[in-house]
Amino acid sequence: MNMATKSSHAFKTMVIAGALAGTITLTACASEPEAPAEEVAGTIPGMSVSNARMVLGAVKGNPAAVYFDLKYDADRGLSIRRADVTQAGSATLHDYGEYDFKVQMMEALPIPLAKGTEVQFKPGGLHIMAFDPSPDLKPGDKAEITITVSGGGTHVFEAEVLAAGDERAAGTGDGN
Repeated sequence: MNMATKSSHAFKTMVIAGALAGTITLTACASEPEAPAEEVAGTIPGMSVSNARMVLGAVKGNPAAVYFDLKYDADRGLSIRRADVTQAGSATLHDYGEYDFKVQMMEALPIPLAKGTEVQFKPGGLHIMAFDPSPDLKPGDKAEITITVSGGGTHVFEAEVLAAGDERAAGTGDGN
């Protein structure tokens, strides 16, 4: 290799090395990715619940129903796949659907949530059935509800316990 070729090769190597060094420097100076909103234990970012109430059965020992309004405003799509009530033996997401030409209550399919979704859990629609509610529950108490979404995240909230027939049970009274 002659001297001119060696100098040209060395120059190209320096230019490439300089470009790489500049790229590394720019990358290091780039702003850090935005940290996700601080997560609070027992909540799902972007999810809020209001007007939560648990209506006891008219006959002691019968299942109770949980109703509430849910809003979801995060970018990540999710689906509600399970519900639990601390003061009940078990709980199931329920909805109404038609089967054999009759409208009847059935276990709900996963409930999809996308940014801007608002879902009402209400009498005659989506709701949580709480089976074997604690005999210690009485109107005025609070029940702890946990919603589990796809991916395993949970959102915990309290629902006011109401007596069967309470005007706020349908969500139309002056309750919260």
